[in-house]
Amino acid sequence: MKIALVTDAWQPQVNGVVRTWTETTRELLAMGHTLTVIHPGLFRTIKAPAYPEIRLALFAAPGVRRMLDREAPDAIHIATEGPLGWAARRHCLRRGLAFTTSYHTHYAHYLKVYFHIPRAWTFWGLRKFHAPARATLVPSPSVKVELEERGFRNIVVWGRGVDTRTFQPAPAFAFDLPRPVFIYVGRVAAEKNIEAFLKLDLPGSKVVVGDGPMKNALQRRHPEVHWAGYHFGAGLAARYAGADVMVFPSRTDTFGVVMLEANACGLPVAAFPVTGPRDAVVPGRTGELDEDLRAACMRALEISRADCRAHALTQSWRRCAQVVEDNLVFAKGGAPIHAHEVASTH
Repeated sequence: MKIALVTDAWQPQVNGVVRTWTETTRELLAMGHTLTVIHPGLFRTIKAPAYPEIRLALFAAPGVRRMLDREAPDAIHIATEGPLGWAARRHCLRRGLAFTTSYHTHYAHYLKVYFHIPRAWTFWGLRKFHAPARATLVPSPSVKVELEERGFRNIVVWGRGVDTRTFQPAPAFAFDLPRPVFIYVGRVAAEKNIEAFLKLDLPGSKVVVGDGPMKNALQRRHPEVHWAGYHFGAGLAARYAGADVMVFPSRTDTFGVVMLEANACGLPVAAFPVTGPRDAVVPGRTGELDEDLRAACMRALEISRADCRAHALTQSWRRCAQVVEDNLVFAKGGAPIHAHEVASTH
């Protein structure tokens, strides 16, 4: 089957959306589908406000129309609510093409933090964007409930996965630091609530793996923290495996793939009991959740690393790709694509 994926988040960006679609498209290709990815790298771009590493496509609507008309895909999935996503949505509605969407990011929270835009305004725009979709894929049951309470419809839980071959317990990085080692992995930005971790009175050492707009300011305020910068692949896996607890202080993430990566390396997670961690963490087995983040960190030290790994082994990207496949619709017919129909279009 020919699938067109339209996404405003793509390589070389480093974030959960890119990770999710990189892995999902790899699995869809392995399942025998063909894919056309329409992404910002195909257009002239500018830096996103407050996110300079993210590029936004300019004047992309004509190019999106041409690519979709030329490729004539069997199914169209619009992954993001950025300029490319809106251009693809308009094209599909004008052509009478059915499509599916996905919801990755709580823009309402981020736009409130950075630009003081009322959350209700942003949710209104997001509802409008997703309303014509035959299905909107979301990362977790908690996000599904939250969006349905705000009037979203046709919500399907998608889930997330982890590459357990790359992320595994050994070899571990030998931190030359006092133990235990509490590690944060991710973007160093206001919406990640990272200072809630940095301010904790914890034994041992704190390590931050990642970068972002707040790094320099936080590094000056917290010189006692080990700032490791970005690491990827085996290097990142080794740092997970060498730590004692992964701390996830965000209150706004819709999931947090890094928590599954940590578990795959045998590392338990400590987090707040909010959307994202509630669906990624199994309390007492793969980590601990508590409004007292320090208490969660200390209890997480007692979690079995073998149990963390066992849980991660059940969270595959193939399963996530199958959910995408199961919810695609024929662009021209608008009907769901069933297994026998998928096979007949290869």
